[in-house]
Amino acid sequence: MENFIQALPKIELHLHIEGSLEPELMFELAHRNRVDIPFASADEVRAAYEFSNLQSFLDIYYQGANVLVEEQDFFDLTWAYLERCRRDNVVHTEIFFDPQTHTDRGIAFGTVLDGITRALDRGRDELGITSHLIMCFLRHLDEDAAFATLEQALPHRGRIIGVGLDSGEAGNPPEKFERVFARARDAGFLAVAHAGEEGPATYIRDAIDRLGVRRIDHGVRCVEDAALVDELAVSRMPLTVCPLSNVKLCVFRDMREHNIVELLRRGLCVTINSDDPAYFGGYMNDNFLAVADAHDVSQQEIAQFSLNAIEASFADATRKQEMQAIVSEYLATG
Repeated sequence: MENFIQALPKIELHLHIEGSLEPELMFELAHRNRVDIPFASADEVRAAYEFSNLQSFLDIYYQGANVLVEEQDFFDLTWAYLERCRRDNVVHTEIFFDPQTHTDRGIAFGTVLDGITRALDRGRDELGITSHLIMCFLRHLDEDAAFATLEQALPHRGRIIGVGLDSGEAGNPPEKFERVFARARDAGFLAVAHAGEEGPATYIRDAIDRLGVRRIDHGVRCVEDAALVDELAVSRMPLTVCPLSNVKLCVFRDMREHNIVELLRRGLCVTINSDDPAYFGGYMNDNFLAVADAHDVSQQEIAQFSLNAIEASFADATRKQEMQAIVSEYLATG
């Protein structure tokens, strides 16, 4: 199964680019930008990656982002991720970025966007990896801050395909941003939202009904509502699940308890993704392998995660057909 997974074409739909900041690059950028960080070595950073919940992760995540200052930093960060995509045979990726994490530190919106998109364009041209960019609102901040960020994004609609909602779910329900998402959709952005990881199953319903999302990021707590699970299966509303992240953040005690295979077999459009791989110990192949090691799955089922991700992606019809063909051909011959 390991060889099959290694060569399987993959599509990633839930990746926070700031969460791909490996400790070595963190130290390199800290030195380059003369930014102090509260760690003495890359090993010390990794030792701090023991999280009891989402907030304990976010605390260190935002500390790490402080080293990102110049356009080249965001390019280097994104290019390092794309090179990992090449190694893991990821052929299409739709990544999140958190502009508020940077603009609140005085980094210009354009600086962030230009660095990321320059790398994505190079990834398309040199590596053949297609991509889209999704801008997330930080849900622990207020509605006014989200509206201000949306206004900054409007001149860049050609480079940002959608808006999302991330950061801590607790106490920050989807309806807090209902008006912002309505404005974003009216402006032509597609919508996704984190829901049902730390928050309850009702957040999944609210993200669909109130925010008009096209995908649910995480969504694993849908099983708390049997009717919702049935509805998700019928509607094929995608869930961008992040297995290693869920275990690292104690949503599940271990991978054997994870419900992703159960949801797949119940007909839901579930996908495998890496979330914040530098912090959670694994990129795409690592997540696929962790699921396969913990559950008795077939090659067809493993490949179905890629086929589901193609279906759920924001790629155009031609690119979807291309990706479906290469996955189907691989499954037939692999």
